Amino acid sequence: MTVLEHPTNRPQPKPVRRLGDRLFGGTAKGAGILILVTLAAVAIFLITQAWPAFTNDLTELSGHKTFLEYVWPLVFGTILASVLALVIALPLAVAVALFVSHYAPRRLAQVLGYFIDLLAAIPSVVYGLWGIAVLAPAMAHNLYPWLEDHLGFIPFFKGPASSSGRAMMTAGTVLAVMILPIITAISREVFLRTPRLYEEASLALDATRWEMIRQAVLPHGRSGVISGAMLGLGRALGETMAVAIILSPADIVTFNLISNQNPNTIAANIALKFPESSGLEVNRLIATGLVLFAMTFFVNFIARRIANAGFSGAAA
Repeated sequence: MTVLEHPTNRPQPKPVRRLGDRLFGGTAKGAGILILVTLAAVAIFLITQAWPAFTNDLTELSGHKTFLEYVWPLVFGTILASVLALVIALPLAVAVALFVSHYAPRRLAQVLGYFIDLLAAIPSVVYGLWGIAVLAPAMAHNLYPWLEDHLGFIPFFKGPASSSGRAMMTAGTVLAVMILPIITAISREVFLRTPRLYEEASLALDATRWEMIRQAVLPHGRSGVISGAMLGLGRALGETMAVAIILSPADIVTFNLISNQNPNTIAANIALKFPESSGLEVNRLIATGLVLFAMTFFVNFIARRIANAGFSGAAA
């Protein structure tokens, strides 16, 4: 047999793809392209509609402010409310995820996981109504006066305390409840992915359960927790109705979390002012939406990069 006739030199037949495989592959590819096209269409719409706000003089509008002077308090309020929600939700979410994954009995863990996932299905307007009707009065009558009396030397609790509870801390607490299931669900799945060998090796060295979690589970799930926190932050940045219902907004920049005067968020400001706006006012609101779009896109992009890096490292 010559070299040319050797079986390894013969052309290999291409694998035959079944109709179902071709349909599934085409559908998946089309869905991915559709997502990119939709994202590009949204970005193009925001840029084209916001462009007049960047190129025209906006000082003739109400407030007599440039676009930067108009959007800066809104950006500040959006970041303040979202970071406050993340600070409240992240420790609680990690604790709940650890309890469900490593402490709770199996049946109880399944029930708790179901209810945690169910929290994500509650509409934001329901959270807003709960916040203004139940949480705000409770915090205004009990928590805010205590914070002003005992921690008033800190700028966050300087006061005067809100008597109605329509304060930034109330909005941040409601946002924390809203992003809690997102962070908890991702953290729980990451903690459950911890290799059993790591946990057994730590316990074999006479470590307690908490020491095993600190040595094996938390380091392994660090990137997942961070990515879940970033995704929760992205959800909080874009929240509209709950914040619009609760906050008593003003055109200010302040770190005071318990007073009646609060900076507004971009999403809530658009929802409240868009129905009555016209002309350049609409373009200015859309321009603030473009800023929010860029902020949310950046946060979710960072979260995806962290998640991919973490899962790649865990697979290696």
